[in-house]
Amino acid sequence: MNTDPLHERGHAVVIGGSMAGLLAARVLSEFYERVTIVERDVLPGARENRRGVPQGRHTHALLASGCRALETLFNGISDQLVADGAVPNDVVATSRWFMEGGCHSRFRSGLDALMMSRPFLEAEVRKRVRALTRVQFREGCEIAGLVATADKSRVTGLRIAGETLVADLVVDASGRGSKSPEWLEELGYGKPEEQRVEVALAYTSRFFRRQPTDLNGDLAIVIPPTPEGKRGGVMLAQEGGRWTVTLTTHFGPAAPPEMDGFIEFARGLPAPYIYEVVRRAEPLGEPAGARFPASIRRFYEKLGRFPDGYLLLGDAVSSFNPVYGQGMSVAALEAMELKSVLTESGENLARRFFARASKLVDIPWSIAVGNDLRMPEAKGPRTLGVKVVNAYMAKLHKAAHHDAAVTMAFHQVGNLLAPPQSVMHPRIVWRVLWGNLRPPRSATAEAPGSQRFAEENPGKVKG
Repeated sequence: MNTDPLHERGHAVVIGGSMAGLLAARVLSEFYERVTIVERDVLPGARENRRGVPQGRHTHALLASGCRALETLFNGISDQLVADGAVPNDVVATSRWFMEGGCHSRFRSGLDALMMSRPFLEAEVRKRVRALTRVQFREGCEIAGLVATADKSRVTGLRIAGETLVADLVVDASGRGSKSPEWLEELGYGKPEEQRVEVALAYTSRFFRRQPTDLNGDLAIVIPPTPEGKRGGVMLAQEGGRWTVTLTTHFGPAAPPEMDGFIEFARGLPAPYIYEVVRRAEPLGEPAGARFPASIRRFYEKLGRFPDGYLLLGDAVSSFNPVYGQGMSVAALEAMELKSVLTESGENLARRFFARASKLVDIPWSIAVGNDLRMPEAKGPRTLGVKVVNAYMAKLHKAAHHDAAVTMAFHQVGNLLAPPQSVMHPRIVWRVLWGNLRPPRSATAEAPGSQRFAEENPGKVKG
């Protein structure tokens, strides 16, 4: 246990006021006398989108692991978010995961996620961070670079518009566009090794009025793209009685923003569920489009030297394909790791933190990159192991159509609660192999909520 008094820890500065920065500031406020969040934007006071978070207008959710971490950092926040309109959702029981030609089996899993828009969540977290007496915000600030000691061994602050902001610790949570590689190179440390997987993702999002009868009461549908079709879609219930729908494509044109084209694109997805809703639903607001060229991971833990007084977390370290909805949950889990290393005694804070964060990031990175590399056009390292795992995962999803244990194993990993290798446990492997010996069925037609399922299973469909 670290027993350093607060005044010896002094001043911590966080670069970036989005989710990763807010969560880092929350943790740092327990260990530093003062914490300053430096943000380029002027932050909104309400639940509004802003320029610095272009992903804010697209589909978001907080995975089960992210919900648990957030509740640890902000006691009672989950109940408050739900009271204000966020939609709680069991990621198995009330969600449809259409994988390998059919939907996963469904049951009460206890993997509870929260579904809400990014501005909705960020506004509540920001309000709670602003209420912390040790935290202050510096908004509308462009950062010119780092300040370091004469021998470059320690970062001592930031340069902001001709001013030096002195700090005992600087944490870069500025996101995908982080300048840290260049700043570290200027200080003589070199850039970190970087892995990049080109996915050429284009996506379009729209909001719709949600009716209680939509999807027979289910709250989420996930239709990943296939290597052949390369088109997918996600539809989640949101606050305000809305659906958020994001349609994606790899290596091709984005879904059209206008309604006729958007609906027609949805009609061409591997399963009909999203199309069946949006073709009748009332559109709300304006569409939003975006592109995501590549997933990027920077291996700061592999640098031979790293300055004292400096850390990075969130998308500044690893930026995943947003389709998998992992970013906010990873940031929350990294904040918990930061708390752990600050609680411990010992030197080399950065090395200890990066070692833990790297193990944490391994899980979502392997999920996102492994699945993306199924696309023949995706550019990235295709080892024999990746090919074997992808072939196995295809069989796992087929077995999950009717096997609850296999379904649960997958979603434990997907919610960052178990390591990827857990789906290779002999017990699961046996069930996957046995499940693939069963005669194939039209899982699309028989998924809970479909017309055929409703006709053949009266009383089982939620309405």
